[in-house]
Amino acid sequence: MTSLSVAGFTAQLSASRRRVLVGAAILATGLAAFAGGASAHGYKAGALRIGHPWSRATPANAPVAGGYMTIENTGDADDRLVAVSAEIAPRGEIHEMKMEGDVMKMSPLPDGLPIRAGETVKLAPGGYHLMFMPLARQLKEGDTFRGELVFEKAGKVTVEFKVEGIGARGDGKADSHKNHANH
Repeated sequence: MTSLSVAGFTAQLSASRRRVLVGAAILATGLAAFAGGASAHGYKAGALRIGHPWSRATPANAPVAGGYMTIENTGDADDRLVAVSAEIAPRGEIHEMKMEGDVMKMSPLPDGLPIRAGETVKLAPGGYHLMFMPLARQLKEGDTFRGELVFEKAGKVTVEFKVEGIGARGDGKADSHKNHANH
């Protein structure tokens, strides 16, 4: 058995095989770099981990759509979600729903949504959520669309929202409150 150094091995390869190996190495490096920012429908921005951005399918002529996800702050400093945008609508807002007496009220959070150090914030129907308005198109189950989240410290991160069914809750189960299907 003959032993070859890396230089000797490379010299024995044809030019076309060297190009294939170099191309594969570049592709592997690019994929590794991409995986650092996103994996399994999750994204990272600084110390923040953004999990499963999703939205619901919208009925015909619906003027708005909601956006949901989890945001985990793995760092030692608080951060804040301060702005949001999406390719499906000219305006994006950060909202919350809360009970005031016997009435559930929805309101924008003009100062953004705090993401405290070491905590996870869930954006879900009936709580914190994003609003996209007015919709440029109807969202259908199975669609995807890009959005951008802007954090006070972590900066901007582009995410892809997956559109689930009209009654989805983000956990693979349907919501029985069909009248809240848009947010």
